Amino acid sequence: MNEREPASSTTPAAAPRAAQPSPRNAASRGSSVALALLLALLALLAAFYVGWRQWQQRQGHTADAQTLDALAQRVSALEATLASVSGGRADLAHRLDAADQSNRALQASQQNQDDRLRQLEQAVSKLSENTLSAHDASLLGETESLLRMGKARYELFHDAQGAADAYALAGQTVSAVNDNAFAGLRQSIESERRALLASQPASQADALARLTALRGELPGLPLKPLDATPGAASGPWARIGHALAGVVSVQRDNGAPLAVADARFARELAALDLAQAQAALLAHDPKAWTAALQRADAWLASQFDDSAESVQQARATLRQLAGALPENTPVQLGAALNELRNLREVHSLSNSPAPAASSAGAAR
Repeated sequence: MNEREPASSTTPAAAPRAAQPSPRNAASRGSSVALALLLALLALLAAFYVGWRQWQQRQGHTADAQTLDALAQRVSALEATLASVSGGRADLAHRLDAADQSNRALQASQQNQDDRLRQLEQAVSKLSENTLSAHDASLLGETESLLRMGKARYELFHDAQGAADAYALAGQTVSAVNDNAFAGLRQSIESERRALLASQPASQADALARLTALRGELPGLPLKPLDATPGAASGPWARIGHALAGVVSVQRDNGAPLAVADARFARELAALDLAQAQAALLAHDPKAWTAALQRADAWLASQFDDSAESVQQARATLRQLAGALPENTPVQLGAALNELRNLREVHSLSNSPAPAASSAGAAR
């Protein structure tokens, strides 16, 4: 017990020492507290930062998970789309195959239809050839007749206008032939028709009109006096003739005096010569034209009163008309007619072997 007492006695003595620390210990203790507070604050900040980072990571993981879910959904949708597209492609391929098969069937059917149509066209063309051959032969025969008629009219009657009209009808007829081989023939017919029209003198109508007017003026032209003027003839024979004129009188059966009958006869002959001049003008006969006008002028000079102004004008008109007819240059016709005949012969030769060939094909 005594041993415990000194120990207990010593403890209260040390306690006052501890209760009264030194200033140095107090300063170190304050710095330790501050350091501890700082460390606690730093630890708190570090814990807050770590918690914030963990929260952000959690948020990021959540967003990433959502993004992954969305991507997975999109991938699944794309897979479904691809599956449907592949199914559509397969269906489309089947449809294309079916369409190709139907197209081939249609092409084969169209080919058959084309073959049938070609055969039908050949049959129709054969029938039309038979029909057109007869029709064209009739047209070509009519054309040849018109060309012969125009040529004969010009050569026999020198009627250029009538021949040109016949050639115009021949050109229209040959134009109706359904064969291009006769195109050159149409040109030949047209060239000969133009040559006929060009051969007519430009003053022919005027000359015919003037001749017609002269024929109308003939009955009104004065004749020479029937009785000669006294003293025009002298001598014994004239006196004897004058004495016998009172005794002998020569008359026609119809009772007209010879001088009056000669005057009427002169008018008729002059009118006939003018008519012959008109015919010569239409026939392009220069010799007959000149001879008829000269005879008419001679009748006017011998039987009509040359001192009358109307007779002088008529004779002047005849002299003017004498040079109205130009030189007659005949048109050479017949080239178109010969060409037509040659073409008809060539076509007849080319068409004649056709029946033989067809019969040989039928025999095979």
